[in-house]
Amino acid sequence: MNVHEYQAKQIFQEYGVPTPRGIVANTPDEAVKAAEELGGNIWVVKAQIHAGGRGLGGGVKLAKSLDEVKQLASEILGMTLVTHQTGPEGKLVQKVYIEEGADIKDELYLGIVLDRAKEMPVIMASTEGGMEIEKVAEETPEKIIKVAVDPTIGFQGFHGRELVFGLGITDKNEQKKFIDFASKLFKIYMDKDVELIEINPLIKTGEGEFLALDGKMGFDDSALYRHPEIEAMRDISEEDPDEREAAKYGLSYVALDGEIGCMVNGAGLAMGTMDAINYMGGTPANFLDVGGKANAETVAKGFEIILKNPKVKAIFVNIFGGIVRCDRIANGILEATKMVDVNVPVIVRLDGTNAEEAAEILKNAQIKNVIPAEDLADGAAKAVAAAKGEL
Repeated sequence: MNVHEYQAKQIFQEYGVPTPRGIVANTPDEAVKAAEELGGNIWVVKAQIHAGGRGLGGGVKLAKSLDEVKQLASEILGMTLVTHQTGPEGKLVQKVYIEEGADIKDELYLGIVLDRAKEMPVIMASTEGGMEIEKVAEETPEKIIKVAVDPTIGFQGFHGRELVFGLGITDKNEQKKFIDFASKLFKIYMDKDVELIEINPLIKTGEGEFLALDGKMGFDDSALYRHPEIEAMRDISEEDPDEREAAKYGLSYVALDGEIGCMVNGAGLAMGTMDAINYMGGTPANFLDVGGKANAETVAKGFEIILKNPKVKAIFVNIFGGIVRCDRIANGILEATKMVDVNVPVIVRLDGTNAEEAAEILKNAQIKNVIPAEDLADGAAKAVAAAKGEL
């Protein structure tokens, strides 16, 4: 689950992480009122969407008068903001964050993410703040400092020193402030079951203070039951409606850009299925895990969600019958085709308990667009051929 910048900064403030003052607004008039409340003579109007790259996309503007605040808020609210993280379809801006101006001397990058290879969180820092960190990693990876922190000991002084020395911060007072900043950020990461924290840029002011000028946070969905205060921040308008609908039926669904719909039980098998499709020359249209309780209703809902994507030209159903027998799954698939108008070829590979009985059921059904497959490779090959109109 992701949150908006203004929500991330609310969490930062709870932990004493310094941020500029700001107020969220839903209308141009509210934006002006927010600027008046903040005071000063310069403000930043920021689009609030769940994506990075807002500034490059035209979603972050500087205002030097209240009239300009209103004008910029009017332009940004209601716009479809396209960034490198939204995809070409972009995202509708429904909120803006009005923030006080800041005296920017230097821009840094600071983030925390789980390193699965090291099996521990890694703090990443760079002097290239304000840049796309992916671009920095590709072109000048030596400018990214990575410090792994063992959760059993937590953030220690030597972690902080490695960060400040790597960033070239030599002033003792600034070193202390940065280490304190990073320490508090790590505590948020651990306390709130965060998957990703990014501050880009993290600025140093002319007075040597460090401020989170931006804030991006994503949380572990599986841990939200421990954090009702975080779940209350959920903005469902920012989430894919098909993914939300799938979740209601216990399905894990993620839309992709390909032509072959996938319906699998088990995340590992789903990943393997997508790899097999790619290996055979096709492209998966989605990740869809129906879990261990596949039945006619869940399969029908899976078909319905997959077929909402007009790009889908074939569906590959790859189910391992362990908890649920293959013959029951086969009957469920046939029932589902009666409940939903499945107008593309459906390649079905079933393996596990009663797989032979399931194959016989599918064969005897003689439904034109349901095509049995012998194994994973055969199913992937047939799905690719069907998507190309060659089957």
